[in-house]
Amino acid sequence: MAAGGGRYFCTAGRGMELFLAREVRARLGATEVDYITGKVFFSTDAEAGELRKLKSGERLFLLLKKGAPLAVSGNKGKMLHEIKSLVTEEPKYWLDVISIWRNFHGNEGKKDDAVQENRLPLKRKPEEETNTATKRQKTEQVSVTVSEECQTGAGERCVVPERKSNQDCWTESETSLEDPSQGSGEKPAVNNEQLSFSFRVSCRCSGAIAKILPSQEIGRAVGVALMKQCGWRADLRDPDLEIFVHLNDIHTVVGIPLFRLPLANREYIKTAGLRSTVAWAMASLAEISAGASVLDPMCGLGTILLEAAKEWPEAWYWGADISDSQLEGADMNIRTAGLMDKIELLKASVKALPLPSERFDAVISDIPFGKKFKITKDIQLLPDILQEMERVLRVGGTIVLLLSQDLHELATSITSGAENGSPNASSDGASETTAAKALNVGGNSSSSVNGVEESCPRSQQTYFGSLLPDGVYGVSLGKTDAFIHKYKKISTAGNR
Repeated sequence: MAAGGGRYFCTAGRGMELFLAREVRARLGATEVDYITGKVFFSTDAEAGELRKLKSGERLFLLLKKGAPLAVSGNKGKMLHEIKSLVTEEPKYWLDVISIWRNFHGNEGKKDDAVQENRLPLKRKPEEETNTATKRQKTEQVSVTVSEECQTGAGERCVVPERKSNQDCWTESETSLEDPSQGSGEKPAVNNEQLSFSFRVSCRCSGAIAKILPSQEIGRAVGVALMKQCGWRADLRDPDLEIFVHLNDIHTVVGIPLFRLPLANREYIKTAGLRSTVAWAMASLAEISAGASVLDPMCGLGTILLEAAKEWPEAWYWGADISDSQLEGADMNIRTAGLMDKIELLKASVKALPLPSERFDAVISDIPFGKKFKITKDIQLLPDILQEMERVLRVGGTIVLLLSQDLHELATSITSGAENGSPNASSDGASETTAAKALNVGGNSSSSVNGVEESCPRSQQTYFGSLLPDGVYGVSLGKTDAFIHKYKKISTAGNR
């Protein structure tokens, strides 16, 4: 059932906002696209099935309120009154949004999503897993108060994408909410027999407002206001619907999670490796076309190949790795995804691939790093790795690599010839030029959007063999920051 022109926002890992903004335009035909750190806002008539196909986002919400940050003062009562007004000012609009949510879930219910709840949370590498809840307790006050409408049982936290459950993502406070209409004789302000839900409020509060009002108190205020306004029933454990409230020094956002599980949860991945959203973003830069041959020479568990093959099924994919255990995991993932006829695996070292020269149209790889992969002398192997990738790549082909900070600096030094290793391209992935990459999802991935082509300034371009740097994108992997590097092969290796 169509959403009827709903207004949405989707959370994204840091550095992924621009990929997501391009994707909602390309995939959903979205309009009024806007983004801030960690969130992309847009309008679309797309149906639920199409919205579920978003690959670069974390969690999708129907937007109830977006505005300026609340004014902070010493008067807590006044501040709480303003917070309550977030849900009482426009009751008709709220009910319209609830109707859209209800249309989406009229034929679904919780069971379809709950089947997937036991799937492993998506992580980059097991050794990099961090206790996000502990970290968040130190940096911002977070709590969850149940109020009557909440359809999303999975917890709210998408900027750090490795986490899935409430326990991982929030400091949850089981604050009881007494129904204000009981004992007082009050009736709900809205006749809401047809929209009677159980709900909870998930509140995240940071910045100046968090120093005055804890999230628990804010969540309670919103919950009581909703019970008065709509007559809904609070249920912390198994609500029908969740109200998400995020207050900080930049904005005020209120929304309803559209699906129980994050979009980033991939049902076709049995054992997670690299974050699926980042893997998809890397594949989207590789300019994969029908009939193309794509290689991941350090494929690990095969996440990049899976994301690419699902999105661009008319291409052919090969994965290589030196580790038997990684290849076994990749094979299991490929079988789970039903892509045995699309992805071929082989055991080989990235430094000496048993493959012919100029065989592939694209090479995409996550160069291992992190606690498990201590980069000391091995950092000197990067030139050899680049050289071998360059060898097997056809002229006009694309290389896309995910690199750590150290490898990013070395790769920039190698390909730019800079004496001090300073990057020539944007290293934070935030420039609008870099963001103009094309994401022609479902067809060919491209490097231009609306005629805008992104590349490094010509005056700063130098070569590593025949590789031309073609963009750098900074992304977050939770605790670790990384950089996506893109290169184009402009001539046969050894020639300019």
